[in-house]
Amino acid sequence: MSLTAISLFTGAMGLDLGFEKKGFEIRAAVDNHPAVFDTIRANRPLIPIINEDIRHVSAHAILKKAGLRKTEPTVVIGGPPCQPFSTAGRRLSLCDERGALVFEFIRIVRQIKPMFFVFENVPGLRSATLKHISFYERAEKKPHEIQEESRLGKAFALLLKKFRRTGYRLTVEVLNAADYGAPQKRRRLFIMGSRDGQLLDIRERKRGCTTLRDALKGLDDTDPEFLPFPPWGAYLKYVPPGGDWRDLPPKIQKEAMGRAFFSQGGRTGFFRRLHWDRPVPTLVSSPIRKATCLAHPDEIRPLSIKEYAAIQGFPKSWKFSGSTKEKYQMIGNAVPLHLSTVVSKIIRSAAIDGEVSR
Repeated sequence: MSLTAISLFTGAMGLDLGFEKKGFEIRAAVDNHPAVFDTIRANRPLIPIINEDIRHVSAHAILKKAGLRKTEPTVVIGGPPCQPFSTAGRRLSLCDERGALVFEFIRIVRQIKPMFFVFENVPGLRSATLKHISFYERAEKKPHEIQEESRLGKAFALLLKKFRRTGYRLTVEVLNAADYGAPQKRRRLFIMGSRDGQLLDIRERKRGCTTLRDALKGLDDTDPEFLPFPPWGAYLKYVPPGGDWRDLPPKIQKEAMGRAFFSQGGRTGFFRRLHWDRPVPTLVSSPIRKATCLAHPDEIRPLSIKEYAAIQGFPKSWKFSGSTKEKYQMIGNAVPLHLSTVVSKIIRSAAIDGEVSR
């Protein structure tokens, strides 16, 4: 049978490449970012692209672009912007207009009615609220004093309710890329749906992670592209591979950390230097922020664009368009191919085998 996919919030195509690897044809992509448009064009010039805000795009327009009719696509895939739900972000949840984009994915699924859908996001979505309150305000109140809309998990409960109203049988899983051969500890939430009630069961055996050394072996990066650290990067000369701010000389820790020195928690992202023989932490959209630093094991610089891409599993020939900042964002927001391949294998098996478990 013909395996077809419609891609929403396409980004750097990390999710798409996993589906391509398992024989799916990407029939249309929707993303409003100019750098994404140029990246898709540079690597997959034949894929039809709708370079518009999805809120202004109809399901009919997507189907027309894809050359498909309603119910014909095998799968709709996509991961709406995750920053509103990320633990590294401001946690604005559905108060952030980007957070509301998760419901646009549901709208398209409901109107197109593909055989399956795959929705991807950060695990933090599970604890997202409908209305944001600060950490300190939450800590000062007793649970019953917090308004219903500000309680943890309320946004996710609403999201699942809307997904269930589509009539699809849902499978909800959090997968860690490190469990499937990735050199990165990166957990992602997947909500998968089957129109005909099939059980989408993840049977892929876990293989264990690899290391940064494994990921970068043979990489041709003699002239690395990266953004330089701000002046605080000079402190990294004191940090050994695998270390962080706690390895700074005690007499300069307070100076280097600033107000964060008095914060609680491990703060292990501060002045973090990676280790060659360990997997890396989750790649973020910018490796040069003090609190989420991703410094090269040996050099006073962050991971380069090519290094970022290799860790995420992109082909060495893959081209990224836009500024260096935009490239970091695209790669950092992408689904590792180690995970997208696992998920696409599940959808392929369900589509071809047609086994229904009710």
